[in-house]
Amino acid sequence: MKNWFGWASAMAACTLCTPLWANSTETLFKSKNWEVELVSFDDGSVACLAEVDATVESFTIWIYPDQSARLQFYSTSWDYGDTGDTANLDVRIDKRKSWQLSNAELFKNSILFNLPDSDDGVRFLTEVAQGQRLYLRSEDGSPVQDYSLQGSRASMDALIVCADAIR
Repeated sequence: MKNWFGWASAMAACTLCTPLWANSTETLFKSKNWEVELVSFDDGSVACLAEVDATVESFTIWIYPDQSARLQFYSTSWDYGDTGDTANLDVRIDKRKSWQLSNAELFKNSILFNLPDSDDGVRFLTEVAQGQRLYLRSEDGSPVQDYSLQGSRASMDALIVCADAIR
């Protein structure tokens, strides 16, 4: 992932100059269906996120200071509890080849998956940036949810800037 986050911006660095309060979010960028935010937690840690929000359903990409990346699919209609169960899912962006999310964590209203710190992780984020629609499906191919990726190119650029700033 580090190669993908190789550039910085004075704008993002200045974002970190302002004091961050516990559990606060600062919107850095909005484009069509996307919003990019800097999130600060009670323990003083920070993360960047880019989110497609449809009010009750969302697709979020989280980036942490160590440059690890996590996908979060959220729906108010899901309730997986706190069991730590996992599922194998399929993600397809437009008509490209599917991505397999093996052992995605099911937690409360979310499906969580850590992107690998590899060329595959970079390719996935590049497909998101170039894509129009993301389809989340169960392992057998049944539809689970889909998300518009309109505005993703500019939003991924803003996410890169934020991620570089928190590194």
